[in-house]
Amino acid sequence: MISRRGLLAGVAGAAAFGTLAACGKKETPGSSGNKTITLGFSQVGSESGWRSANTTSVKDAAALGYVREFMTSYTTLDPFHANDYADRILAQGTGDFAKMFKEKESEILIQVARAEPTTGIVLEAGVQRWNDNGSADVLVATKVSTKSPDGKSMIESGNRWVATAIREGQQWKISQLIQVI
Repeated sequence: MISRRGLLAGVAGAAAFGTLAACGKKETPGSSGNKTITLGFSQVGSESGWRSANTTSVKDAAALGYVREFMTSYTTLDPFHANDYADRILAQGTGDFAKMFKEKESEILIQVARAEPTTGIVLEAGVQRWNDNGSADVLVATKVSTKSPDGKSMIESGNRWVATAIREGQQWKISQLIQVI
């Protein structure tokens, strides 16, 4: 039994083949036998909905990838390289975040240098919204693991953040970082 969908696909295919055959150049007696086929394409409807969805998903993926990388770096502390940590984080900041980090850089350096080494991971992240200035607010859940000072137990803590990422030229930067309580 032939389904209605299969029948319609067959009829559409035959119609398309017939149309293509009609596009060919008629061979006249004495011609070399080379046939030129002219093929046209017409799109019915609009692809703007698809293009918008695709563009949004590409933008989301770029912002999420950057924020995930940043938050992993931000929550991973190495007290033996506190200056490198501060330089790396400051280089990825702009706007309010860079201003605040710069103002508190001395305090941050002391806290990092006194801390136990930590490993931060991003558990999940999602774009909360796109702002009018082209920045994205990204909600991020992180987990930080560290060993106790005696090295006998593992301490883990979770945090939620809203990171605002904005593209400056070819580079993403963090313009605001708020810990959600």
